[in-house]
Amino acid sequence: MTTITFDTLSYFEKLTSAGMPEPLAKVQADALREVIESKFANDDKNLATKADINALKAAMAEQKHELLKWMLGIALAQIGIMSAILRALSVIK
Repeated sequence: MTTITFDTLSYFEKLTSAGMPEPLAKVQADALREVIESKFANDDKNLATKADINALKAAMAEQKHELLKWMLGIALAQIGIMSAILRALSVIK
């Protein structure tokens, strides 16, 4: 799990040294800490595991084979069609 450290004391001190009242600076520091924690708390759910990556690689390999089969079939069909057209044209002339 990803751990993000946010220094609330340092942030609080910066706010108070800039003239913000202490109660407001404390609330602001706590609120920002909560936002940061909630943002990064869900990041682990979006990370891919090695198993996810391996499954993706396997699926991509399968798709590659399917694509190659279709491309070969289409190429052979084009050759057949072109041969038939050329034969037909040579008969007509």
